[in-house]
Amino acid sequence: MTLIHVILVEDDPGFGDALCRVVEDSPGMRLAGRAATRAEGLALLAGPPADVLLVDLGLPDGSGIDVIRAAARDWPACHIMVSTNFGDETHVIRSIEAGASGYLLKDSAPARIVEEIRSLAAGGSPISPIIARKVLSRFRQDAARAVPAEASPLSARENEVLALITKGFSTAEIADLMTLSPFTVRSFVRRIYGKLKVSSKAEAIFEARSQGWLPE
Repeated sequence: MTLIHVILVEDDPGFGDALCRVVEDSPGMRLAGRAATRAEGLALLAGPPADVLLVDLGLPDGSGIDVIRAAARDWPACHIMVSTNFGDETHVIRSIEAGASGYLLKDSAPARIVEEIRSLAAGGSPISPIIARKVLSRFRQDAARAVPAEASPLSARENEVLALITKGFSTAEIADLMTLSPFTVRSFVRRIYGKLKVSSKAEAIFEARSQGWLPE
């Protein structure tokens, strides 16, 4: 079994202790480091890369988003997941844009978070259902504002998929956010390519932007 090395950046001692115990007791996992502040989290990035970095956002000396952004730059192979009490749209979008692939609220039990760590390490994107709805709602609004219905050849759902592609989401992540199967998402992507007469995501984004269907 491949060992999953986990680093936790969490300032709540009770929640952090409970999560660390569950990680250490879980087969195939090892707690590789723990920090309680933004500064300590950034300092850990000078050491060996972890497989999974679990980050709280509300740290006593700053935002965990700074740690996420630095980890995405310095540890590109590391899977980053937020574990926080902040469920507002601003924190969610900023975390994802900084490099987080998962976002869980702290109402999740430590045992469940450990299972989501496994999912994240395997290439998944664990997101609390309420957070997924907020993210999808945000991109639906963006798509509606950016794409005049009479001008775009794409359907509303295709516009949603293209908006998420533009933000850098993978097929699996889009499937999770839109509650679709990856096969259905790939079907949407093929239809987008056909309607825009392109053969890649980059070309689709360029064509849609050049026609004014997506913001620059």
